[in-house]
This record gives sequence, structure tokens and C-alpha cells, in this order.
Amino acid sequence: MKKLDLLYQDEDLLIVNKAANYLSIPDRFDKEKPNVLTDLRRKFESVFTVHRLDKETSGVICFARNETAHKDLSKQFFDRSIQKLYHLLVEGTVYPLEGEIDQPIGPHPATAGKMMVTNKGKASLTLYKVLEQFKNYALVEADIKTGRTHQIRVHFESIGFPLMVDAMYGSHADFKLSQIKHKGFKLGKGQEERPLLSRSALHAHQLNLIHPSSKEPLTITAPPPKDFRAVLKQLHKWNK
Repeated sequence: MKKLDLLYQDEDLLIVNKAANYLSIPDRFDKEKPNVLTDLRRKFESVFTVHRLDKETSGVICFARNETAHKDLSKQFFDRSIQKLYHLLVEGTVYPLEGEIDQPIGPHPATAGKMMVTNKGKASLTLYKVLEQFKNYALVEADIKTGRTHQIRVHFESIGFPLMVDAMYGSHADFKLSQIKHKGFKLGKGQEERPLLSRSALHAHQLNLIHPSSKEPLTITAPPPKDFRAVLKQLHKWNK
């Protein structure tokens, strides 16, 4: 069981800062794999799934504690009135600095579990703005207006700026300091370089919703995890 990082809780809501490589809900084939929903249900009497994050994605995820709250939040997600902001690290010099990616997404015909931009897909819209541009990478904020599988990863790959780390849609399965330090990087004899980041460079930064009972706006933000912060620190140092 991973440590649950609760960002917010009351009688209606449980909002968690999900760790990377931590399933949102039980795996279809192996129910014993650690997941947020099962771990919450060990601690709380009643928990309902509202939305999901990919296993490798860290950050804000919301669960309901009763049927009324679940129904209300599910409607907000269905109506797309909930704002989901993500932070991601991508390859390249992103231009324009703000824009939208309006491209339909559907299953890849040859690779199970993979998605792609295709005219046969479902309408998908991502708004974005560059928060910080480095020499060869950028920190970007994405506001997804639809919730398609792998939407951010597919959309940014489609415009030529894949995630810095993305084994399925990008060109790198991890990110090492030597990739930006180049000739200035040296290892001691017998040492092996360890990656700074070895999962998709994607973090669910913020969730903006209407509280199901009070009907007041609620904004919950999750700080970036250690691996994400470590990469940003090195980009600031070596890749300005």
C-alpha cells in the first residue's frame, strides 16, 4: 500500500495527490496491484470513482464519498464544467506560446492500447500555454476540454512536441542528466547513470470544480513530485 497524500476531505469529497506509477482504480487482470481506490476504501467506509489518471501520471484526482456527490461530480465531468490543468515537459521550442490543439483521437489500428489523431476518432480539444521555455525543452500547462485516453500525450506528439519522457508516444523512455549536460557530464569508474525521470513527464496540477453540497467553487492544487522537480532544477541549471 502506497502512502495516501490527501489534499482535501469532507463528507462529500476525497481529493488525493496521486503518486506516479500508482493505479487510480484496480487493474482489470490483477486486483492485488496497489491502487488509490482500494487504499481509500480501506480507510473510508464509502468511496466512488469520479475520474481517473493514467498510472504514470502524478497529481490531483477526485473521489466521491456518497451517491449524491458522485452523481453531481459525474455530471460536472460529463458537462465539461470541471477544469483540469496539467503540467508537462515536452521536447522542442514550442510555438506559438499559447494555442489550441483541436484534433480527433481514436484507437491506433495496429497497436493495442495506443491512441492516435484520426478523422475517425472522437472530437478532442486541448488548450495550452508555455510556462517556461528552455533551450531544447518546455514546461507547458494544458487545459483539456475533453477527456480522451492519452489525450495530452497524443495531441502534443501530433504537433511535433512529444513529452520529454513517453515510452509509447515519444522517443525516450527516461530522462538523464547527460542529455542536457553533454560533455560536462562525467561518471566515476564503475558507476551507472540513473535517470532523473523514468515515467511520462505529466502531472495533474490543478482541479477546479463546484462543491456538490455547498455549490461554492473549489480549487485544489497538487505540488509537483520529486522527480518532476529534479528535472526542472537541472533544466534551469544546464538548459536555459
